[in-house]
Amino acid sequence: MALIKRTELPALLKSMEQGEQSMCNIFLFFGERYLCKEAADSLQKCLLGTSAGGSVNTIDGDTEDSSKTLGQLMNFSLLPGRQISRVTDSRLFHSKSVASNIWSKVEQAHDAKKETACRRQLLSFVSLGGLNPEDSLAEIDTGQWKTLFGFARPAGDLAWADELLAAATMQKKGAGAGDIAARYVEAFKKGIPPNNVLLLTAESVDKRKQLFTFIKKEGLIVDCSVVAGASAAAQKGQKEVLREMVMKSLAGFQKKMAPQALELLFERVGFHPVAVVMETEKLALYVGDRDLISVEDLEAMVGRTREDALFELTDAFGKQQAARTLILLHRLLEQRIHSLAILATMRNYLRKMLIIRSLQLGSKPTWQSGMNAGQFQKVYLPALKERGEWSDMLKGHPYALFMSFSKAQEFSCTVLKRWLALLLQAEYRLKGAPLPPGLVLEELFLTMLKTKRQRS
Repeated sequence: MALIKRTELPALLKSMEQGEQSMCNIFLFFGERYLCKEAADSLQKCLLGTSAGGSVNTIDGDTEDSSKTLGQLMNFSLLPGRQISRVTDSRLFHSKSVASNIWSKVEQAHDAKKETACRRQLLSFVSLGGLNPEDSLAEIDTGQWKTLFGFARPAGDLAWADELLAAATMQKKGAGAGDIAARYVEAFKKGIPPNNVLLLTAESVDKRKQLFTFIKKEGLIVDCSVVAGASAAAQKGQKEVLREMVMKSLAGFQKKMAPQALELLFERVGFHPVAVVMETEKLALYVGDRDLISVEDLEAMVGRTREDALFELTDAFGKQQAARTLILLHRLLEQRIHSLAILATMRNYLRKMLIIRSLQLGSKPTWQSGMNAGQFQKVYLPALKERGEWSDMLKGHPYALFMSFSKAQEFSCTVLKRWLALLLQAEYRLKGAPLPPGLVLEELFLTMLKTKRQRS
């Protein structure tokens, strides 16, 4: 058949249902995970609806025995109708060429504290190097890492990755996806029972793989990827996808959403298709008999993300806005943000300020109070990166870094270290003293905010 875009799938399914398009027995969906699931669901419904029923065997690719799946595909079933083997997060298309992309997803999930997603990506990652979850990523040196995964070893301690993998299960070393993929191609070339269907989904694929090329020629591949990034083109594409998700969800409830409310929804939720669908359904249920979802409805039901709310807190604290800081603190507690999570956010903020302030106090390059953004980006930042210190912290957007450096100059290292000590004391009190968390945190913020910020 061919490789098509996700938006072309409905027309193809319609032609299948009408008998205008011949069926194949191997399909691949790749790209954004939720979009792959949704598109695969529509194909599955079509396949089962255009035959005498059938059944679906859902398989988790992270723990799949690929040889067993292939064996089931090659055997005739005693059950009537189509027999679909649906593998989610298949590892058959992974190679070293996508290792760096998968590791980026590992780090994103880890930073967002999404343990399940992080473990899933880690399992896919270690399989590329022929490793088991029991093997330690933290103990792999720079040279060996480059050999196994094809890119430079990330900086820092990777013990957290080993902890996430410790309880995971996976195929034994040597049963790699590369070997079994060739067997899949051979089996489908020889022919499998006509009622057996293989439906695969994967977030990352190596398009040079023999299996990918074979499916493109003999089966169907659906591209569900969305351009990432913050460019105008990327943002436009992401909004189009989210708008489609919202309209589809609202149609099921026979509701509409005001254009201003739709834009606000995108702003608050961001490009997270699953979250957008869930928030849309929540809004549709909230408005009851009303047909239109307004901005007021969205303000009432869709709060800012936890990250946005915590950023507002550090922003208010950095600007020495005591009243606003306390209001935001109590709002976070009302939203059931754990008190220790608030402390962790403040610790990260103060630690960042301390590191930046120590860099400013270095002899070279020289930090000057009142430095403008252009001078910072063109002269100061490149010279700072050449020192090779705290390189991970200096990877952000230049203007965002400039704003952080401008804020850090208001603090002294002595005060920042004193505040970190106060945070530690507050943590002990939260964990051991029978006091309300709000009271402990309120006292902490008031104590810190009344401290004079002597510059050093």
